[in-house]
Formats: sequence, structure tokens, C-alpha cells
Amino acid sequence: MESSDVARAISAAISVASAHGLIADEAVVLHNSNKLTLRLQPCDVVARATRARDNSAGLELERVQRLAEAGCPVGAVEPRVRPLAYRLDDFAVTLWVYYESGPAALSATDYADGLARLHAGMRRVDIATPRFTDRIAQAEKIVADPESSPALAAQDREVLVSSLADLRRAIDDRNASEQLLHGEPHPGNVLATSCGPVFIDFETLCRGPVEFDLAHVPQAACDQYPNVDTELLDDCRHLVLAMVAAWRWDVEDEFPDGIRWGHRLLRALRDGPPWPTVDVMTI
Repeated sequence: MESSDVARAISAAISVASAHGLIADEAVVLHNSNKLTLRLQPCDVVARATRARDNSAGLELERVQRLAEAGCPVGAVEPRVRPLAYRLDDFAVTLWVYYESGPAALSATDYADGLARLHAGMRRVDIATPRFTDRIAQAEKIVADPESSPALAAQDREVLVSSLADLRRAIDDRNASEQLLHGEPHPGNVLATSCGPVFIDFETLCRGPVEFDLAHVPQAACDQYPNVDTELLDDCRHLVLAMVAAWRWDVEDEFPDGIRWGHRLLRALRDGPPWPTVDVMTI
């Protein structure tokens, strides 16, 4: 979110919480990208503010509640207010439980176990979602259009266009079994709590092979996940690097220092395999 909007979004989040009986005198920014995530004090609630026009906040609430009912380890909606996306000053604000960090960092075994439990619960839920190839198409649209990615050099544009198309075909040709996925279960979207790993941010739900989710996960956790198709995982890691690289060149991208990351991701693609995991690329 642009810095010019952050103060307004914070004000909207505090106003929404206060209007529903939660004492919110202070807001600490936990994360700022396409949406702003805040810790409100002293009520100790997480508020997420997005631009109301994208209609994603309410959809995420509905998805999380259904996943929770299926036993998935997901971040809970704040129980002291109605589970709604509250609109104020062009923002949609949702309120969530704040989780204290656990006594230790999330281990690779716990990460893998948590993701396996998330996937198992997702197999019990029928939620209409796009296939993962729709996300590839979004990335392809960005790099195919110079107006959407004006800073992308012609040679790099060619690399991304061909990589995305080739990897789509390679993964489809494997005919792997598919299911509901988180879409981006990288370390930034999993919390190490005293109750174990808890996954957050469900705007990116899609259907595809579990290896697509695992391509966002550290190698050590992938090693602990059962029955992984390692060749398919390798293709999915390559694909995720190309997709993330494409998004960083989007003229509307709000990822902090996005162009620098775009260059770094392109270098990784040019260097070739073994493909690094996303968490290594963003440290």
C-alpha cells in the first residue's frame, strides 16, 4: 500500500475496531504490501485493511471460516465482532485474532505437518476457486504487455514469456492429481504459535498439485512432507520463480523495493537449476 494511503488505512482500522467496542489507541504495522496488516493495541487484535474496490476481504473471511470448520490450522477471525469486511474511507477492514509467537521458531517438521494438515482439511471442503494456471495467465499478461511492465527489458521479457508458457505445458503434461491449495504458503503466511503452525492470507486459493504449494516452502520442510513428486516440485519451483518475477515488474505492484527483487529473480532464472526456494530469494 502506498505510503500516502497508510495513515488513512490505519485510521480506518482503528475507527472500525473502536466502533465495535474494541479499545484501539495504537496501531503497529506488521506488514505492508497489497494490503496493510496491523496489530491494534490495547485490544490486541490484528486488522487487515485493503482497498474496498477489490472485494477480496469478504471472500477471504468466508473461506477461512469454512476451512476452520474442516479442521484446518488457519488464523481465526476475531470472535468479539461479527465476521464482516467493514468498509470505511475506501478501505475494507477485517479483524482477526492476534497470536503470540511460540517458544521456538517453527521447525521444518512442524511446518510440513501443518501444511499436510491444511491440505487434508482442504480436501474436505468444496470451495469454488480458479486453477493454478489462472495465476500463470495473470503473470503472462503482465510480461506480454509493455504498458503493464514498462521497466522490463526486452530480453528479460522474452525469458519470462517463454518460461511461463513452457512450464505451464510441462506441469500440465504430468497429469498430477489436484486439490484445493493455499496458493502461497510461504514463511510469511505461516505463524509459529504456541498451538503450532497457523496459516493466514487466503486470497490466493486455487486448485492444483500439492507440489505447487510446496514450491513456496523451504527445502527442509519439503523434505518432511510425505509422498512428494520431486520432479514436479522442481518444475513448480521454477514456475513460482518466474511468476513472482513477473509480478515484481507489474507497474501496479506494491511490493516494497519490487524492482530490485525483480532483477534478483531474473538472475536466478538465468542461472538455472537447482532452483532456489522463494524464502531464500526474499531474505
